[in-house]
Amino acid sequence: MKRILISDATLREATRLEGNSLSFKEKLEVAKRLGELKVDSIEVGPILDDKADAVLIRTICSFIKDSTIACVSACNIADVTKAFDAILNAKNKRLMITMPVSSAQIEYTYHKKPSAMLGTINEVISFAKTKCNEVEIALEDATRSEVEFLYEAIKTSISAGATMITLCDASGVMLPTEFAEFVKNIYLNVPELSNVNLAIQCSNHLNMATACVFAGVLSGANTIKTSVTNNTFPALESVANVFSNIGDKQGLRCDLNLTEAVRIIKCINQFTSNRKSTSVFDAVIREQGENLTVATSVEQLSKIIAERGYDLSKEDTQKVYEAFQRVAVKKSVNLKELDVIIASSALQVPATYKLISYVINSGNVITSTANIKLEKDGSELLGLSIGDGPIDAAFLAIESITGHHFELDDFQIQAVTEGKDAMGEAIVKLREKGKLYSGRGISTDIIGASIRAYVNALNKIVYEENNR
Repeated sequence: MKRILISDATLREATRLEGNSLSFKEKLEVAKRLGELKVDSIEVGPILDDKADAVLIRTICSFIKDSTIACVSACNIADVTKAFDAILNAKNKRLMITMPVSSAQIEYTYHKKPSAMLGTINEVISFAKTKCNEVEIALEDATRSEVEFLYEAIKTSISAGATMITLCDASGVMLPTEFAEFVKNIYLNVPELSNVNLAIQCSNHLNMATACVFAGVLSGANTIKTSVTNNTFPALESVANVFSNIGDKQGLRCDLNLTEAVRIIKCINQFTSNRKSTSVFDAVIREQGENLTVATSVEQLSKIIAERGYDLSKEDTQKVYEAFQRVAVKKSVNLKELDVIIASSALQVPATYKLISYVINSGNVITSTANIKLEKDGSELLGLSIGDGPIDAAFLAIESITGHHFELDDFQIQAVTEGKDAMGEAIVKLREKGKLYSGRGISTDIIGASIRAYVNALNKIVYEENNR
């Protein structure tokens, strides 16, 4: 039986979902479900936001132990370095370098002739190999490239140290028989390919992606790229279904948890399926463009705030509107910025709990632990906890102090200044008895910012409960 590897790109593709931006918490949940499903690789990245994306990937690395974490990078040394730093503590890791191989895309993206790109491929993969044992190069438009250059690009990649080659049919216009012939010809002309893994990624443009990847597998490939979202990949559920029903007959097997596949994929779909909202917010956005402007009325903003889950008093809504207007006269305001304004302006209360100190231990060979010390009414309170990553451990430690579990509705991180000593800003939304409370924290330490944001939201809950 030939074992086929499954590399899932659901998290990598999540940022491209129309009408649906996954929260930090949702991305962690998707990663956990993929781990339960026992996919061989979970693809993440690329690193677009040095603070937020890196924290997300490091958190995922802290609790995924069996699947390989593959972080996407463009074909340049700077991006490879960022990607590796993010997956440094993963138990199993792979650098995934993406680049076009059609002449038009090479010249448009890299402003080079194809022949000149061979030197870049060699340089970048050789550098990546010094960082990570597993290095993949994904040839984004392989089926549209000139075949002779494609062969040379693959040979150069393998010579430089690539352990996986991915052939992408981005246009998705090949029939299964054509794709099978395409894969066979590459094996015939690049004998070096027999020493590395060959992955295939087929667009589902003609609803034949699953058929094409299995045609490729039967022609020699051993890795299939999938996605739960079923956009430019074969659907993970379809691939699992083929293995369940005719895998044995075709002499193919995979390590997916096939008995639980339907349930787990259904759970992931709850986060990743496109949600076409018809909310008041969407109506306002359609009228005003992508962001909110100074023309937004207090009534419109109030409806948008409610649609986002907040239950503010008229007084707090007015404070938020005034703060919003101060920003909106200078620039348009997006949703994340609105969350910051709400956290900074609404329900500002005396601090029942004050952060004294925190100690966080985390790594790829230890379980994350948090030691949090808070002050309340002049007394110091200590909380200890373990968790799925440093931030989860820190939040659980705070819950151990309060003796109460709060539903984490959302968690956002972003850089507010630039440079090595950049300030990080965290927004934490806690839900208690159906009401949403948001807290904001700022620090050069992103974990510290997250803890401060959590405590800030906690104080709002405690204040309101004590004054009912």
